[in-house]
Amino acid sequence: MDTLVNRVANSPIITLDLSEYLPREAFAGFDIKDYLWQELILKEKDFRSAMKTEDWTKYAGKIVLVSCSTDAIIPQWAYALIANTLSEVASDIFVGSQEEYIKARYVSVIDNLDVSLYEGKPMILKGCGDNSVPPEAYSRMAIKLKSVAKSVMYGEACSAVPIYKKPK
Repeated sequence: MDTLVNRVANSPIITLDLSEYLPREAFAGFDIKDYLWQELILKEKDFRSAMKTEDWTKYAGKIVLVSCSTDAIIPQWAYALIANTLSEVASDIFVGSQEEYIKARYVSVIDNLDVSLYEGKPMILKGCGDNSVPPEAYSRMAIKLKSVAKSVMYGEACSAVPIYKKPK
């Protein structure tokens, strides 16, 4: 009787799951409009006073997404003041949407990732999993791996789509 051999488990292919870099912390929104006069005008004295009396503990350990949902013109210093105050409690602060935050996080993670341990290895960028990994992350990682990997594929080991193969 022939023994079944799991060729995938015995292969040198390394699978990289980009969903591992998704944030685990909860997101919280901070809308500046709630601190504006008639939701349109930032009065410095009133704004500074509101920032001093705000209960910041509700943002503890969260990724805070700062935005203004009205067409008000917000001075740059207001964002800096909010970030400075939130930095005491929040795990991260970002001006923009959750989607923009995730894209920016992937850029940072991938740009700072040491890929030297993948030198000469066949790589698979795991797909078919978490749809919240933006396409930009896959393209950026494929480009980064191209400099070191023997090959780059997308998908699962049983049905990977070739992306790049180093010329011999």
